[in-house]
Amino acid sequence: MKPVFGRPLRSLQRNILAGIITIGPLFVTYLIFSFLLGILAKAGLPFVQLLAAILPGEWLTQPWLQSILAVVLTLVVLYVVGRITSQVVGQQAFNLFEAALDRLPFVAKVYASVRQLLDSMMAKNESSQRVVLVDFPIAGQKSIGFLTRTLADEVTGEPLAAVLLPNAINPTSAFLQILPMSRVTETDLNMEQAMSMIMTGGAVGPETIRFTKPALTAAGDEATVAKPIG
Repeated sequence: MKPVFGRPLRSLQRNILAGIITIGPLFVTYLIFSFLLGILAKAGLPFVQLLAAILPGEWLTQPWLQSILAVVLTLVVLYVVGRITSQVVGQQAFNLFEAALDRLPFVAKVYASVRQLLDSMMAKNESSQRVVLVDFPIAGQKSIGFLTRTLADEVTGEPLAAVLLPNAINPTSAFLQILPMSRVTETDLNMEQAMSMIMTGGAVGPETIRFTKPALTAAGDEATVAKPIG
């Protein structure tokens, strides 16, 4: 009985595995786009629902149409905001808005931290886009992180690194690790490659990585100690 059923079972396993390998990247891509589109739709949906209540007829009450219009509306708003803030008058108005936020105790700290992180991650200067590996969650298992700044130990003067470790698939949540520079390993990945690996769970990425490269030295970081990169 075993020889009779052994070959069909192995063939079935191979075909199922081939199907998983084929469909897997498409499924991960679908999850990522669904997550992003869901955020965009949720942001613009209240305004679309308000229009549906004001305008006559029931054509705007269809859920699928509301979702599409909400995504389009959110993208238009983001484009208009970016277009306005890129102009001189818009930049001045935005500076006034940030100055007003600075007067709000708790909001100012949260906004400044998020803005500084986004500026450092979106900066074109490669020196501010340092993709590193650190031992997390245990020694010997490395996680991809972004070196956001360097600082010094107040007691010993040892250079330290602030490394942000985004969670795979859902990089909107992350861990912040403060650790010695000697325990940080620099990679040859750029920001796009690192984000692709994180958002796809490693399915998309380069064929090689500097996993065993010697740890970072503090020689090139002394000038940036206690100062944010970017």
